Amino acid sequence: MPYSPEHKVQTRARVVESARRLFNRHGFEQVTIDQVMASAGLTRGAFYHHFDSKDELYAAAVASFTSCNPFAVKTAQSAEAIDDPKQMAQMLIDLYLSDEVLDNIDMHCPLYALPSDVARAGLEPQQAYTDLIRGMRHIYRVALNGMRDADRRADAMVSLCVGGMVLARTTNDPELRRSLRASARHQALALLKTE
Repeated sequence: MPYSPEHKVQTRARVVESARRLFNRHGFEQVTIDQVMASAGLTRGAFYHHFDSKDELYAAAVASFTSCNPFAVKTAQSAEAIDDPKQMAQMLIDLYLSDEVLDNIDMHCPLYALPSDVARAGLEPQQAYTDLIRGMRHIYRVALNGMRDADRRADAMVSLCVGGMVLARTTNDPELRRSLRASARHQALALLKTE
């Protein structure tokens, strides 16, 4: 008896989640299709029922972050909807640069977890990565609506958040890790608030 379409969707999601976690931990080049499928509890043969290539899987793993990231989870779990764009932008800055997010490698954003991999990847992963940048930028741009140089400020805020986390991940000095993120947070919030 063939599997239902719902089963196929659930299986694909399981493979993407497995890949996202492994890519975050080990990078694109170090992770094999066999490892992804084993982690998902499936055989290599099942991979080709869902994806044509590792690049396609990588793009799907990067894109999946839009729905499973800590910010999306937190806003979905919020008792009240957050209607104020500035409040939403501040919440994203605070969470993005938090200890909670830095300490959870499996939930690291591809923007700071995988930049070198994506730069060398094919067009599909680069497009998924670009979409994440644009999504983050959009949240900041909406919060800055009507401000002078809103586009430039939104770009700077994305750069501060992502750059702060990239640098924090590269050092083994806990105080420097904290200081880099605190400085990035301070500057991003200043861009959000000043005219």
